Amino acid sequence: MSLNVKLEFQPMDVEAIERLSPYFGLRPNKTCDSVFLDNYLWKDYYRVKYAVCDEKAVLWLIQDEEGLGSAMPACRQEDLEYYFEVLVQYFNEKLNLPLRIYLADEEAVEHLRLRQKTEQFHVTEQEDLKDYLYDGERLRTLSGKKLRKKKNHLNYFLREYEGRYEYQRIVCQDRGEVWRFLYRWREARGEETEKHLDYEVQGIHDILKNCSSFHVHMGGVYVDGRLEAFTLGSYNAYEDMAVIHIEKANPEIRGLYQFINQQFLLNEFPAVRLVNREDDLGLEGLRKAKMSYDPIGFARKYKVEQNVYR
Repeated sequence: MSLNVKLEFQPMDVEAIERLSPYFGLRPNKTCDSVFLDNYLWKDYYRVKYAVCDEKAVLWLIQDEEGLGSAMPACRQEDLEYYFEVLVQYFNEKLNLPLRIYLADEEAVEHLRLRQKTEQFHVTEQEDLKDYLYDGERLRTLSGKKLRKKKNHLNYFLREYEGRYEYQRIVCQDRGEVWRFLYRWREARGEETEKHLDYEVQGIHDILKNCSSFHVHMGGVYVDGRLEAFTLGSYNAYEDMAVIHIEKANPEIRGLYQFINQQFLLNEFPAVRLVNREDDLGLEGLRKAKMSYDPIGFARKYKVEQNVYR
């Protein structure tokens, strides 16, 4: 196959929302990358560029510490094999590089049989970047023995802060309060925290500035009239799955994380089957926190590296 399609890659910006959103949620994919918002949130961190191909697929260029790479095409399942090959040819013929895909979802890896094509591709699971999947109803009710501690924390919050708290849906006009909350939250983390947090906060600011353009769900908890917790999520209709991109709360208020976690689902995703709470980045504390909610499975991700090319 010789590349006979013209690809014009351009940076992702707010103008791309309307054009790109229809290409997400078209095939099986339980990772957080299956929704547009997660890709937009990290566009600056990965210096994301996109190209719409044949009005059937979106192809990507991303930059990380290993250099130029890509992500799986956003398209229908029946078109995935063709546009994956287009991507291979673009890297080989136009960029003179072997293809490298970061964060490939397991469903795509299996559909393309990449682990069987050992002469062409090397596939490695990115263990620290797998997303945690939960049963939606269990997170809404915190039922069962394994979630008893979570419910105890929640009950403590409800009891100790009775009459002093309020859950509210966050709207665009609330962005100033959210920015002030994020500033306090980031300052409390100190200088030694991971640099990706600055990009995360920057991405949240960008979303809030343009939130009327997104299909985004946002919620907050006010304690004594001040915003003390904020969360942001989106919906994958194909998987009937809520993706929780952001959840931040004042850690000094016991039970607040459990409260906003539950209330966000009850108010924004009251019947969703599956909840994706993203990865743990290989951080032990975050891993323990995510495991403590008793996940029902994981959305595994892989690095795909082309071995040789002509």
